Amino acid sequence: MTSANLRHFSRHFSRHFSHINRIKNLLSHNLLLSLGLGLLACSSSVADEGGNTNNDIARGAYLMKIGDCVACHTAVGGRELAGGLPFETPFGAVYSTNITSDKETGIGKYSYEEFFDAMHHGVGVNGNLYPAMPYTSYSLLTDADTQAIYAYLMSTKPIKQANRDNDVYFPFNLRFGLKAWNLVAHDAKEFTPSKEKSEHWNRGNYLVNALGHCGECHTPRDTLFAMEQDKHFEGAIIEGLEASDIRPAELNRQNWTHEDLKSLFTEGYSRKGTVFGGMYPVVYHSFSHLTDDDMRAVSSYLLDTDEDITPQALTFNGHKPELPGYTLYKGYCAGCHGQNGEGRPNVAPAMAGNATLDKASPHNIVAVILKGIQSQHYNATTSFYAMPGYADELSDEQIKDLANYLRLTWSTQAGNLDVKTIQSLKEVILEHD
Repeated sequence: MTSANLRHFSRHFSRHFSHINRIKNLLSHNLLLSLGLGLLACSSSVADEGGNTNNDIARGAYLMKIGDCVACHTAVGGRELAGGLPFETPFGAVYSTNITSDKETGIGKYSYEEFFDAMHHGVGVNGNLYPAMPYTSYSLLTDADTQAIYAYLMSTKPIKQANRDNDVYFPFNLRFGLKAWNLVAHDAKEFTPSKEKSEHWNRGNYLVNALGHCGECHTPRDTLFAMEQDKHFEGAIIEGLEASDIRPAELNRQNWTHEDLKSLFTEGYSRKGTVFGGMYPVVYHSFSHLTDDDMRAVSSYLLDTDEDITPQALTFNGHKPELPGYTLYKGYCAGCHGQNGEGRPNVAPAMAGNATLDKASPHNIVAVILKGIQSQHYNATTSFYAMPGYADELSDEQIKDLANYLRLTWSTQAGNLDVKTIQSLKEVILEHD
């Protein structure tokens, strides 16, 4: 072979070898990409011992937050979901239980069927549950959502913490009576959407009544302590405070908008005031985690409309210095709430347009004056100072004058409360100190 032929062969072989390398590199890249995508797909659908995927567990975590499990199953200063929070009932204290995956003190040994029975029928592995556990609302949950919540709870870190014994007195400490209660007061059935309403409204209905179990606090109870369904959301007294009337007629009368409810449920504050009492942990642990779409669904259900609502001017009827409550407001309230009730961001809510003042019932106005409000923290930019209570400082006459002044100045309600009404309210409110 001549030197020219050798050079030609060498160039041809080099080009051929280079082409082979490019093909090999391309194949290797594609193979690695395919493997990577395959592993990514597998990682999102890897099943645990119970056959639950990561998607099931993530969805269950979201549903559990909206179901407000943390607020009830976590004692003050305690470990999350380990139980121990007391619930005061007319029959004594009932303590929430450990619902972590611990197999000795939690629910780690529960089968799905046992978990379903507890959630839907109020029957645990050790017998009937007290309806302080809102299974009367959770029974509306779909089977798929119940399974997702179960999947999440079984994935939680096990915490070994024994459950506290309930302080319920005889004969209500005998749980077999709860079987009879369930027969009379509990109708376990899955949520059924209304054909006359929008998909958004139905989603809100499900979130509010099933997962959120809002009726458990906002609905009065009968002599058997079952929810009075014909008075759904009319409001009820819970531990000295009034869970408000949240029927659409009342919310629309007060001119709540979708944006107002979103702000309230996200940050605990809106142009209509703040949450307090038992609603603070509900917002912090639960509703503040709603997706935007679910938040709109909730407000559509509560306001009974998918349409936008125009906000009206906030009520301020002007000061009346001649009234005895004027001096009390200036001395005790104006420093935080503003001279004209405009409020101060991250300090105190506005009086103007405040929904608590504009309720027909003066219960919560008197309760806040007497007991104050604890400080609240929602995120890095939203917090509120504590408000002191004045039960030991103001007389019944002064409380009457101040409450009447607040209603006359910043609401559409009459300022005609008398001392007898204040004394009756005090008896109920301070009973739960």
